[in-house]
Amino acid sequence: MTNRSKIKWVIAFSLSAAVTGCKVPKATSIQENKFVPNQYIDVVKSDTTNTASVKWREFFTDPNLVVLIDTALKNNQELNVTLQELAIAKNDILLRKGALKPTVGLRAGGGVEKVGRYTSQGAGDASTEIAPGKEMPDPLGDLTIGAYASWEIDVWKKLKDGEQAALNRYLATVEGKNFVLSSLIAEVARSYYELLALDNQLTIIKQNIELQDNALAVIRLQKQAARVTELAVQKFEAEVLKTKGMEFETRQQIKETENRINFLLGRFPQEIKRDQSSFVDLIPAKVQTGLPSQLLSNRPDIREAEYELAAAKLDVSIARKEFYPSLEISAALGLQAFKPSYLFKMPESVLYNLIGELAAPLINKNGLKAEFNTANAKQIQAVYNYEKTILNAYLEVSTQLSNIENLGRSYNFKTKQVEVLNNSVTVSNDLFKSARADYMEVLMTQRDVLDSKLELIETKKQQLNAVVNIYKDLGGGWK
Repeated sequence: MTNRSKIKWVIAFSLSAAVTGCKVPKATSIQENKFVPNQYIDVVKSDTTNTASVKWREFFTDPNLVVLIDTALKNNQELNVTLQELAIAKNDILLRKGALKPTVGLRAGGGVEKVGRYTSQGAGDASTEIAPGKEMPDPLGDLTIGAYASWEIDVWKKLKDGEQAALNRYLATVEGKNFVLSSLIAEVARSYYELLALDNQLTIIKQNIELQDNALAVIRLQKQAARVTELAVQKFEAEVLKTKGMEFETRQQIKETENRINFLLGRFPQEIKRDQSSFVDLIPAKVQTGLPSQLLSNRPDIREAEYELAAAKLDVSIARKEFYPSLEISAALGLQAFKPSYLFKMPESVLYNLIGELAAPLINKNGLKAEFNTANAKQIQAVYNYEKTILNAYLEVSTQLSNIENLGRSYNFKTKQVEVLNNSVTVSNDLFKSARADYMEVLMTQRDVLDSKLELIETKKQQLNAVVNIYKDLGGGWK
């Protein structure tokens, strides 16, 4: 057998051992569960009409709120950070796409080399004549100009899977941006309604302070007439002081809420323009929930989790294909000489090569196994995260539907309670003046009126916020 034949057999055996000895692990097969019930709890009949399809400019009718949301969408820092994440993810797609194409470059260089005379290279150079009577120079220069290229053939579609995984992560980032958008709009709206509620509560507290001051003046006159004791005067005075303290606590809450809105709008503190007079008369918008299955397409966080899951599955495929042989082709074409005057002498100075390389892991595969196991675990993790996101979305909508219904009933009862207590204030004052009620009954009645009015405003705020929440939970605001 000739030496050339031996070499062929060695190469063939090595490649055969590389391919057959590479045992490829299997990925864990787990199918995500996309099931959602046919309707929301306590909803008798559902149709495809969905409030999530309503644009936020049409859903929010308060012009002051629309201006605030519009400003937040332009200046909010968190949203701007998310937009930069989009740019990063887009660049990753270009990087993965570039891996599918050949790498081509130009190279130029020069050097000098002095080898030992009594070496194989030195003896060969000394015995070589480049022209009649001219020996190879010593030391020997080396000048090179040429182009080179390399290309990994995507035999197993590994690089294509990498490009698709990058695309899915970009799309996931887009949905993440949409979720930030929807959350930002809802947060601005909730803070705005909270600010209106605090304004109205402050007005009620001021009115109550005036009412209590008048009652305190009456009590002092009653004491001068010896109809009540000093204890009654002190009790009423303490109640007035308590309510005045509530006024400044509410003012601080107003300032904090204004600053929170300004932060969402990406600006330094300034007054928030709003209409303080019509808060109690605001009617929460009616919400159409559509079908629960529409959450899968309307909720940005569900779509984000879905794209992340698709990318994780591709990562497993990529890690698995790392066990397969890879084929790479490299080539070079250029000019090479030891002297500038010979560099462009054709065809003697021309160099070229074309190499095909097939390589596969054979012995030390622990690193590949670890990478595969990690990708496999992340795939399972992505499945559970996707299912959790769907479950959370459904429960959020179900919770807000119940919340809207119960808050509506509660508001009706509290409205009647305020009406009754308002009448009781007049009755208690009349009875006290005719000595048919004591001062404690007057005091407690005024306290109950204040508490009930504040609670009514709080319930109105919760009603409006519940509608904002379900609009976001249904997937509205970002379209």
